[in-house]
Amino acid sequence: MKQKKLFEEFPATSTGEWLDRIRAELKGADLNEKLLWKTGEGFDLMPFYRREDMEKLRYTDAFMPLYLGKDGLKCRNSKEDPGQLGKSKGDKAASWLVRQDVLVQSYASANEQALSLLERGVDSLGFLIGDPDTISNENFAMLLRDFNPSCAEINFSSEGKAIEIVSLVSDLLADKEPGRKSVRGAVEADPLVRLMIQGKLCIPVDAGLDYLAALVRKAMDLPYYRSIHIHGTYFRKAGSGPVLELALAIAMAVEYIDQLTSRGIDPGTAASAIRFSFGIGPSYFMEIGRLRAARLLWEVVCRKFGVTDDFPARMEIHSETVLNAAAGDPFLNMIGSQAAAMSAIIGGTDSLTVHPVEYRNGMTGDFPERIARNQQLLLKEEAFFDRVADPSAGSYYIETITSHIAENAWNIFLQIEKKGGFLQALNSGMIHTLLHDRKDHGEKAGDRKGENYKLS
Repeated sequence: MKQKKLFEEFPATSTGEWLDRIRAELKGADLNEKLLWKTGEGFDLMPFYRREDMEKLRYTDAFMPLYLGKDGLKCRNSKEDPGQLGKSKGDKAASWLVRQDVLVQSYASANEQALSLLERGVDSLGFLIGDPDTISNENFAMLLRDFNPSCAEINFSSEGKAIEIVSLVSDLLADKEPGRKSVRGAVEADPLVRLMIQGKLCIPVDAGLDYLAALVRKAMDLPYYRSIHIHGTYFRKAGSGPVLELALAIAMAVEYIDQLTSRGIDPGTAASAIRFSFGIGPSYFMEIGRLRAARLLWEVVCRKFGVTDDFPARMEIHSETVLNAAAGDPFLNMIGSQAAAMSAIIGGTDSLTVHPVEYRNGMTGDFPERIARNQQLLLKEEAFFDRVADPSAGSYYIETITSHIAENAWNIFLQIEKKGGFLQALNSGMIHTLLHDRKDHGEKAGDRKGENYKLS
């Protein structure tokens, strides 16, 4: 017997017929006023989309999620689990790392806490070092005691001594099987964000960028260790939406690559040194589309710099929940953070921090931190979110959002490039204006390199 297609007995309905029915249901009310979503991000969204709308999108054959290897721990490279940039959708499950940060006040206590977290499902640690003067071989030997670098990535955030941190990590973990090649994570250096927040660096800007180039060279001893961490979350906290946050992050990354290549570093090495961090808010579908769009734009940037190899051109994304705390209602916060976590994972994040519910006058304790961890573990072990590659692919709605975000973020990026790049735009006050005046977000602009960049 000939197998029938599902619902083939029902006649096809045209877009015009759907619109006529919607207008009839609205009883004469204006469709655009009632159902059009004015996102405030430079574009509007219709209440429904159909297959025919996909014909207008130029990116849908692009490689979207270049995830970690099949075991969730190994990074891709040309010899192991190779990907085809720009050829097809991802074919690997969306495995992400569960991250939790540890405040380092006592190195012995931080080590004990970190090892405990590893036993409770965390596979990405962030050590927040408040006093860089405490960084020493003795303290780091204590901090990394009994740590197996193949079990989890290890990240450091400090106000200084980034090169010393990389040296200590390399030396202390080199002898642990399988050695330096197994060390993953990042030293989260980001001098341009510090310049934006504080208005100055502790040394001249050019000297700071020289130091960053030295840091990148030093981190080459650890092939899977990132040394530049672009904190897009700071843009979000300063008032940006998802589109502007993405545009500013891409502009900052281009500035870093320009500065590093001018200091003799290969573009592929510069690109592979960068990790992006994005804040994930409550706009569920917008956040999914933003992370998907980020990979599209990063592919265009890498291609323009001549970076085509799989690993250097792979965008590494860390996400963290950024939500307004509902005073006195931790359960509502939990629902919001879970939805944000879902959107980050579906969007293709590589690692994720779910910030714990805040109460007790803003303080957190063991219980909210445990809940924050378990929110991700539930999505892995019970909802099986790590079993599907690019789960939103093919959704007419999300594919359209992805395309709109990519186009609008690219236009903002071109405005910044026309100004001379991120550093010039920051010095001129343009970045401040963009963060505080959303009316220019949708405007198109040229490019400082003579229209070299084309989003296609």
